[in-house]
Amino acid sequence: MSHSSFDTFNFESAIRWHLDQVRKLRAPTGLFTASAHDVATGYNKAWLRDIYFMTLGFKYAGEMDVVRDAAKALLQILAKHKDKITWAVHNKPFETWQYIHARYNPETFEEYWEEWGNKQNDAVGEVLYLIADCEVTGHPVVETDEERSLVQLLVEYLHAIEYWQDADSGIWEENQEVRASSIGAVVRALRTAQQLPYVSIPEGMIEKGVEALRKLLPRETQTRFCDLALLSLIFPFEVTTDEERSLILANVEYFLTRDMGVIRYRNDRYYNKNKIDGYSEEAEWSMGLAWLAIIYAKMGDKEKAEHYLERAGKTVNKDGLIPELWFSHTETPNENIPLGWAESMYVVALIVVQELRKRAV
Repeated sequence: MSHSSFDTFNFESAIRWHLDQVRKLRAPTGLFTASAHDVATGYNKAWLRDIYFMTLGFKYAGEMDVVRDAAKALLQILAKHKDKITWAVHNKPFETWQYIHARYNPETFEEYWEEWGNKQNDAVGEVLYLIADCEVTGHPVVETDEERSLVQLLVEYLHAIEYWQDADSGIWEENQEVRASSIGAVVRALRTAQQLPYVSIPEGMIEKGVEALRKLLPRETQTRFCDLALLSLIFPFEVTTDEERSLILANVEYFLTRDMGVIRYRNDRYYNKNKIDGYSEEAEWSMGLAWLAIIYAKMGDKEKAEHYLERAGKTVNKDGLIPELWFSHTETPNENIPLGWAESMYVVALIVVQELRKRAV
Protein backbone atom coordinates (compact mmCIF):
# COMPACT_ATOMS: atom_id res chain seq x y z
CA MET A 1 0.00 0.00 0.00
CA SER A 2 1.48 3.35 -1.03
CA HIS A 3 0.85 6.43 1.07
CA SER A 4 -1.69 7.73 -1.42
CA SER A 5 -3.64 4.48 -1.21
CA PHE A 6 -4.47 5.31 2.41
CA ASP A 7 -7.11 7.47 0.72
CA THR A 8 -9.03 4.30 -0.13
CA PHE A 9 -7.89 2.21 2.85
CA ASN A 10 -10.76 1.15 5.12
CA PHE A 11 -9.46 2.20 8.51
CA GLU A 12 -12.69 1.35 10.36
CA SER A 13 -12.78 -2.20 9.03
CA ALA A 14 -9.12 -2.80 9.89
CA ILE A 15 -9.57 -1.39 13.40
CA ARG A 16 -12.57 -3.65 14.08
CA TRP A 17 -10.82 -6.73 12.69
CA HIS A 18 -7.60 -6.36 14.65
CA LEU A 19 -9.38 -5.33 17.84
CA ASP A 20 -11.43 -8.51 17.56
CA GLN A 21 -8.20 -10.52 17.35
CA VAL A 22 -7.24 -9.09 20.75
CA ARG A 23 -10.75 -9.72 22.05
CA LYS A 24 -10.38 -13.43 21.23
CA LEU A 25 -7.49 -13.60 23.70
CA ARG A 26 -9.69 -12.38 26.55
CA ALA A 27 -10.47 -14.79 29.37
CA PRO A 28 -13.82 -14.70 31.24
CA THR A 29 -12.00 -13.03 34.15
CA GLY A 30 -11.17 -9.97 32.04
CA LEU A 31 -7.49 -10.83 31.70
CA PHE A 32 -5.83 -11.50 28.34
CA THR A 33 -3.47 -14.27 27.31
CA ALA A 34 -0.38 -13.15 25.41
CA SER A 35 -1.27 -15.21 22.34
CA ALA A 36 -3.85 -17.80 21.27
CA HIS A 37 -5.26 -19.96 24.06
CA ASP A 38 -4.08 -23.14 22.31
CA VAL A 39 -0.54 -22.01 21.43
CA ALA A 40 2.17 -24.48 22.47
CA THR A 41 4.85 -21.93 23.37
CA GLY A 42 3.55 -21.02 26.83
CA TYR A 43 2.06 -17.76 25.57
CA ASN A 44 -1.39 -18.93 26.72
CA LYS A 45 -0.61 -17.32 30.07
CA ALA A 46 -1.49 -13.83 31.31
CA TRP A 47 1.43 -11.41 31.52
CA LEU A 48 0.88 -8.19 33.51
CA ARG A 49 2.73 -6.15 30.89
CA ASP A 50 0.98 -7.66 27.88
CA ILE A 51 -2.39 -7.07 29.53
CA TYR A 52 -1.57 -3.38 29.93
CA PHE A 53 -0.52 -2.99 26.31
CA MET A 54 -3.52 -4.99 25.09
CA THR A 55 -5.88 -2.59 26.86
CA LEU A 56 -4.48 0.33 24.84
CA GLY A 57 -6.29 -0.72 21.65
CA PHE A 58 -9.60 -0.78 23.51
CA LYS A 59 -8.85 2.52 25.24
CA TYR A 60 -8.20 4.27 21.94
CA ALA A 61 -11.27 2.63 20.39
CA GLY A 62 -13.40 3.92 23.27
CA GLU A 63 -14.25 0.48 24.69
CA MET A 64 -13.50 1.44 28.27
CA ASP A 65 -15.63 -1.37 29.70
CA VAL A 66 -13.00 -3.85 28.46
CA VAL A 67 -10.21 -1.71 29.95
CA ARG A 68 -12.03 -1.46 33.28
CA ASP A 69 -12.63 -5.22 33.41
CA ALA A 70 -8.91 -5.84 32.92
CA ALA A 71 -8.00 -3.30 35.60
CA LYS A 72 -10.52 -4.87 37.99
CA ALA A 73 -9.05 -8.31 37.37
CA LEU A 74 -5.57 -6.94 38.13
CA LEU A 75 -6.91 -5.58 41.42
CA GLN A 76 -8.15 -9.11 42.17
CA ILE A 77 -4.65 -10.46 41.50
CA LEU A 78 -3.25 -7.93 43.96
CA ALA A 79 -5.86 -8.96 46.53
CA LYS A 80 -5.04 -12.65 46.09
CA HIS A 81 -1.34 -12.01 46.63
CA LYS A 82 -1.70 -9.23 49.21
CA ASP A 83 0.22 -11.13 51.91
CA LYS A 84 3.20 -11.62 49.62
CA ILE A 85 3.23 -7.94 48.61
CA THR A 86 2.89 -6.83 52.24
CA TRP A 87 5.82 -9.06 53.21
CA ALA A 88 7.93 -7.47 50.45
CA VAL A 89 7.10 -3.98 51.74
CA HIS A 90 8.36 -4.82 55.24
CA ASN A 91 11.18 -7.19 54.27
CA LYS A 92 12.93 -5.96 51.17
CA PRO A 93 12.97 -8.92 48.71
CA PHE A 94 16.30 -10.58 48.01
CA GLU A 95 15.16 -13.52 45.81
CA THR A 96 13.34 -13.04 42.50
CA TRP A 97 10.37 -15.17 43.62
CA GLN A 98 9.74 -12.75 46.48
CA TYR A 99 8.92 -9.93 44.06
CA ILE A 100 5.49 -9.40 42.49
CA HIS A 101 5.28 -12.03 39.79
CA ALA A 102 4.99 -11.19 36.08
CA ARG A 103 2.73 -14.05 34.87
CA TYR A 104 -0.52 -15.57 36.12
CA ASN A 105 -3.09 -18.18 35.28
CA PRO A 106 -5.82 -16.13 33.55
CA GLU A 107 -8.58 -18.13 35.26
CA THR A 108 -7.31 -18.70 38.82
CA PHE A 109 -4.88 -15.76 39.22
CA GLU A 110 -2.23 -18.16 40.54
CA GLU A 111 1.44 -17.41 39.85
CA TYR A 112 3.43 -19.58 37.48
CA TRP A 113 6.38 -20.65 39.55
CA GLU A 114 9.02 -21.52 36.99
CA GLU A 115 11.85 -19.04 36.62
CA TRP A 116 11.18 -16.67 33.71
CA GLY A 117 13.01 -13.45 34.50
CA ASN A 118 10.11 -12.84 36.87
CA LYS A 119 11.42 -9.67 38.50
CA GLN A 120 9.93 -7.03 36.20
CA ASN A 121 9.41 -3.61 37.78
CA ASP A 122 8.00 -2.10 34.59
CA ALA A 123 5.08 -4.54 34.72
CA VAL A 124 4.25 -3.48 38.29
CA GLY A 125 4.35 0.15 37.20
CA GLU A 126 2.01 -0.65 34.32
CA VAL A 127 -0.54 -2.25 36.65
CA LEU A 128 -0.50 0.82 38.88
CA TYR A 129 -0.69 3.13 35.86
CA LEU A 130 -3.62 1.27 34.30
CA ILE A 131 -5.64 1.39 37.52
CA ALA A 132 -4.76 5.02 38.29
CA ASP A 133 -5.39 6.13 34.70
CA CYS A 134 -8.88 4.60 34.79
CA GLU A 135 -9.53 6.48 38.02
CA VAL A 136 -8.33 9.91 36.90
CA THR A 137 -10.02 9.74 33.47
CA GLY A 138 -13.46 9.08 34.94
CA HIS A 139 -13.65 5.30 34.50
CA PRO A 140 -13.34 4.20 38.13
CA VAL A 141 -12.45 0.65 39.09
CA VAL A 142 -11.42 1.17 42.73
CA GLU A 143 -14.62 0.85 44.76
CA THR A 144 -13.84 -0.41 48.27
CA ASP A 145 -11.52 0.53 51.12
CA GLU A 146 -9.66 -2.75 50.54
CA GLU A 147 -9.07 -1.84 46.89
CA ARG A 148 -7.90 1.64 47.84
CA SER A 149 -5.45 0.08 50.29
CA LEU A 150 -4.17 -2.23 47.53
CA VAL A 151 -3.32 0.75 45.30
CA GLN A 152 -1.44 2.37 48.20
CA LEU A 153 0.28 -0.97 48.90
CA LEU A 154 1.57 -1.04 45.32
CA VAL A 155 3.12 2.40 45.81
CA GLU A 156 4.73 1.26 49.08
CA TYR A 157 6.06 -1.86 47.35
CA LEU A 158 7.75 0.19 44.61
CA HIS A 159 9.23 2.42 47.30
CA ALA A 160 10.47 -0.55 49.34
CA ILE A 161 12.32 -2.09 46.38
CA GLU A 162 13.79 1.35 45.53
CA TYR A 163 12.66 1.08 41.92
CA TRP A 164 14.89 3.98 40.83
CA GLN A 165 18.02 1.89 41.44
CA ASP A 166 16.70 -1.67 41.44
CA ALA A 167 18.09 -4.03 38.81
CA ASP A 168 15.32 -6.02 37.14
CA SER A 169 14.70 -8.24 34.11
CA GLY A 170 12.48 -5.67 32.41
CA ILE A 171 10.32 -5.92 29.29
CA TRP A 172 12.38 -8.67 27.68
CA GLU A 173 12.63 -10.77 30.86
CA GLU A 174 16.39 -11.13 30.69
CA ASN A 175 19.44 -10.43 32.86
CA GLN A 176 18.97 -8.02 35.73
CA GLU A 177 20.13 -4.45 35.19
CA VAL A 178 18.85 -1.02 36.13
CA ARG A 179 16.65 -0.23 33.13
CA ALA A 180 15.36 3.12 31.91
CA SER A 181 12.19 1.50 30.53
CA SER A 182 11.35 0.04 33.94
CA ILE A 183 12.04 3.26 35.82
CA GLY A 184 10.01 5.29 33.31
CA ALA A 185 6.95 3.06 33.61
CA VAL A 186 6.96 3.54 37.38
CA VAL A 187 7.52 7.30 37.15
CA ARG A 188 4.47 7.69 34.91
CA ALA A 189 2.40 5.45 37.20
CA LEU A 190 3.35 7.45 40.30
CA ARG A 191 2.67 10.80 38.59
CA THR A 192 -0.82 9.56 37.78
CA ALA A 193 -1.46 7.87 41.13
CA GLN A 194 -0.52 11.00 43.07
CA GLN A 195 -3.69 12.61 41.68
CA LEU A 196 -5.81 10.14 43.67
CA PRO A 197 -7.01 11.43 47.06
CA TYR A 198 -6.45 8.09 48.78
CA VAL A 199 -2.85 7.65 47.61
CA SER A 200 0.18 9.03 49.43
CA ILE A 201 3.49 9.10 47.56
CA PRO A 202 6.59 9.03 49.83
CA GLU A 203 8.61 12.23 49.62
CA GLY A 204 11.19 12.23 46.84
CA MET A 205 10.00 8.94 45.35
CA ILE A 206 9.11 10.38 41.95
CA GLU A 207 12.09 12.74 41.87
CA LYS A 208 14.54 9.87 42.43
CA GLY A 209 13.09 8.07 39.41
CA VAL A 210 13.29 11.19 37.23
CA GLU A 211 16.91 11.78 38.29
CA ALA A 212 17.79 8.16 37.46
CA LEU A 213 16.17 8.56 34.02
CA ARG A 214 18.12 11.71 33.24
CA LYS A 215 21.37 9.92 34.09
CA LEU A 216 20.60 6.85 31.98
CA LEU A 217 18.84 8.21 28.91
CA PRO A 218 19.10 7.90 25.99
CA ARG A 219 20.58 4.53 27.04
CA GLU A 220 18.38 1.65 28.23
CA THR A 221 21.03 0.33 30.62
CA GLN A 222 24.69 0.89 31.35
CA THR A 223 25.54 -1.95 28.93
CA ARG A 224 22.94 -1.27 26.21
CA PHE A 225 22.71 2.07 24.44
CA CYS A 226 19.77 1.26 22.15
CA ASP A 227 16.70 -0.89 22.77
CA LEU A 228 13.16 -1.13 21.38
CA ALA A 229 11.90 -0.91 24.98
CA LEU A 230 12.94 2.75 25.09
CA LEU A 231 10.00 3.63 22.82
CA SER A 232 7.70 3.00 25.81
CA LEU A 233 9.13 6.09 27.47
CA ILE A 234 7.82 8.17 24.55
CA PHE A 235 4.54 6.28 24.16
CA PRO A 236 2.61 5.58 26.27
CA PHE A 237 4.52 6.90 29.29
CA GLU A 238 5.67 10.32 28.00
CA VAL A 239 8.57 10.74 30.43
CA THR A 240 11.33 11.90 28.07
CA THR A 241 12.59 15.38 27.30
CA ASP A 242 12.35 16.50 23.67
CA GLU A 243 16.09 15.94 23.27
CA GLU A 244 15.90 12.43 24.74
CA ARG A 245 12.96 11.62 22.49
CA SER A 246 14.88 12.72 19.40
CA LEU A 247 17.96 10.69 20.35
CA ILE A 248 15.95 7.55 21.15
CA LEU A 249 14.05 7.74 17.87
CA ALA A 250 17.20 8.38 15.85
CA ASN A 251 18.96 5.41 17.47
CA VAL A 252 16.02 3.01 17.13
CA GLU A 253 15.42 3.95 13.49
CA TYR A 254 19.08 3.76 12.51
CA PHE A 255 20.24 0.72 14.45
CA LEU A 256 17.16 -1.44 14.99
CA THR A 257 14.57 -0.94 12.23
CA ARG A 258 14.27 -3.74 9.67
CA ASP A 259 11.89 -4.69 6.81
CA MET A 260 9.38 -6.72 8.83
CA GLY A 261 9.77 -5.15 12.23
CA VAL A 262 12.17 -3.68 14.73
CA ILE A 263 14.80 -5.82 16.42
CA ARG A 264 14.79 -5.52 20.22
CA TYR A 265 18.51 -4.74 20.40
CA ARG A 266 21.72 -5.60 18.61
CA ASN A 267 22.92 -9.21 19.08
CA ASP A 268 19.54 -10.37 20.44
CA ARG A 269 19.68 -14.18 20.61
CA TYR A 270 15.92 -14.78 20.95
CA TYR A 271 14.70 -16.46 17.73
CA ASN A 272 17.98 -15.44 16.11
CA LYS A 273 18.18 -17.06 12.66
CA ASN A 274 21.94 -17.55 12.87
CA LYS A 275 22.37 -20.96 14.52
CA ILE A 276 26.16 -20.76 14.37
CA ASP A 277 27.00 -17.82 16.61
CA GLY A 278 23.58 -16.61 17.77
CA TYR A 279 24.65 -13.00 17.43
CA SER A 280 23.71 -11.71 14.01
CA GLU A 281 20.34 -11.97 12.21
CA GLU A 282 18.17 -10.80 15.09
CA ALA A 283 14.41 -11.43 14.95
CA GLU A 284 12.25 -8.56 13.69
CA TRP A 285 9.38 -7.65 16.07
CA SER A 286 6.15 -6.66 14.31
CA MET A 287 4.92 -4.24 16.95
CA GLY A 288 7.97 -1.98 16.58
CA LEU A 289 6.75 -0.51 13.29
CA ALA A 290 3.29 0.28 14.66
CA TRP A 291 4.97 1.78 17.72
CA LEU A 292 6.95 4.19 15.55
CA ALA A 293 3.80 5.07 13.60
CA ILE A 294 2.01 5.94 16.85
CA ILE A 295 4.85 8.14 18.08
CA TYR A 296 5.16 10.08 14.83
CA ALA A 297 1.39 10.50 14.59
CA LYS A 298 1.33 11.97 18.08
CA MET A 299 4.19 14.27 17.08
CA GLY A 300 2.07 15.44 14.14
CA ASP A 301 4.47 14.07 11.53
CA LYS A 302 1.97 12.72 8.99
CA GLU A 303 4.55 11.58 6.45
CA LYS A 304 6.57 9.47 8.87
CA ALA A 305 3.45 8.19 10.65
CA GLU A 306 2.00 6.94 7.35
CA HIS A 307 5.39 5.54 6.34
CA TYR A 308 5.58 3.33 9.43
CA LEU A 309 1.90 2.42 9.34
CA GLU A 310 2.35 1.22 5.76
CA ARG A 311 5.27 -0.92 6.86
CA ALA A 312 3.35 -2.18 9.89
CA GLY A 313 0.57 -3.28 7.52
CA LYS A 314 3.02 -5.62 5.82
CA THR A 315 3.46 -7.53 9.09
CA VAL A 316 -0.15 -8.74 8.86
CA ASN A 317 -0.01 -12.33 7.58
CA LYS A 318 -2.24 -13.96 4.95
CA ASP A 319 -4.78 -14.85 7.67
CA GLY A 320 -5.03 -11.24 8.78
CA LEU A 321 -3.06 -11.86 11.98
CA ILE A 322 0.05 -10.20 13.38
CA PRO A 323 2.76 -12.51 14.76
CA GLU A 324 5.17 -11.70 17.54
CA LEU A 325 8.14 -11.57 15.19
CA TRP A 326 9.65 -12.57 11.85
CA PHE A 327 12.93 -14.38 11.34
CA SER A 328 15.63 -12.05 10.04
CA HIS A 329 15.22 -10.99 6.39
CA THR A 330 12.42 -13.50 5.81
CA GLU A 331 8.65 -13.63 5.59
CA THR A 332 8.63 -16.50 8.09
CA PRO A 333 7.10 -15.68 11.49
CA ASN A 334 7.51 -17.51 14.76
CA GLU A 335 4.58 -19.49 16.17
CA ASN A 336 3.17 -16.86 18.54
CA ILE A 337 0.31 -15.83 16.23
CA PRO A 338 -1.37 -13.53 16.88
CA LEU A 339 0.57 -11.64 19.52
CA GLY A 340 -2.06 -9.65 21.39
CA TRP A 341 0.34 -6.81 22.17
CA ALA A 342 1.25 -6.42 18.49
CA GLU A 343 -2.42 -6.47 17.43
CA SER A 344 -3.27 -3.81 20.01
CA MET A 345 -0.42 -1.52 18.97
CA TYR A 346 -1.49 -1.81 15.34
CA VAL A 347 -5.03 -0.81 16.37
CA VAL A 348 -3.69 2.27 18.18
CA ALA A 349 -1.54 3.13 15.15
CA LEU A 350 -4.54 2.86 12.82
CA ILE A 351 -6.63 5.09 15.08
CA VAL A 352 -4.06 7.85 15.65
CA VAL A 353 -2.95 7.96 12.00
CA GLN A 354 -6.57 8.12 10.87
CA GLU A 355 -7.16 11.02 13.28
CA LEU A 356 -4.04 12.80 12.02
CA ARG A 357 -5.20 12.41 8.44
CA LYS A 358 -8.63 13.85 9.29
CA ARG A 359 -7.02 16.89 10.91
CA ALA A 360 -4.83 17.39 7.85
CA VAL A 361 -7.80 17.63 5.49
